[in-house]
Amino acid sequence: MMRGFAKATSIPSLKPITGGGWRQHDIFSRLLMERIVCLNGPVDETMSASIVAQLLFLEADAPEKPINLYINTPGGSVTAGLAIYDTMTYISSPVTTTCVGQAASMGSLLLCGGAPKKRYCLPHSSIMVHQPSGGYFGQASDIAIHAKEILRVRTQLNEIYKRHLTKPLSLDEIEKLMERDKFMGAEDALELGIVDEILTTRVKNEEGGQQ
Repeated sequence: MMRGFAKATSIPSLKPITGGGWRQHDIFSRLLMERIVCLNGPVDETMSASIVAQLLFLEADAPEKPINLYINTPGGSVTAGLAIYDTMTYISSPVTTTCVGQAASMGSLLLCGGAPKKRYCLPHSSIMVHQPSGGYFGQASDIAIHAKEILRVRTQLNEIYKRHLTKPLSLDEIEKLMERDKFMGAEDALELGIVDEILTTRVKNEEGGQQ
């Protein structure tokens, strides 16, 4: 269950009748049974731990089956986001990513890092990319150390974008792109190669199920 999301709003629950009587599920647990994971709200350590645990659980349950990650986030902690990204690429289950609402900052990287040709957004989604930011106060030598770390992380993030963007860009071009906040609609994100397709309606897959 999405712990951070649970604090902000009431979680709907389902009470299906089974042979043994009533069984109650919150809506996110029910979606998890369908291999759907929802990333809602800022990316922090608590959110990251929840998403990583769900991805690992679903891979253990059926390694060959895809996982659907729905993203609606303003971004957040780089380290927490990279924990999710690394898990997405570490597990054997392909992770389909879909932006609903917004995928800003770290959210755009997670959206972009989905399985090839399986990265989607809805028509009115908003995607934003930029370079990492940070602030540190203290001794000059410590400030220099943190500045060096921010530059290292910026290069690392740019290399991840370069790896997944379908539009061929050099690291220098990506660095210029990330220099300031860059907001994009669905069409712009498709043109840049952050997503592979804009979904306007749910479609049926070859097995007759829904995607």
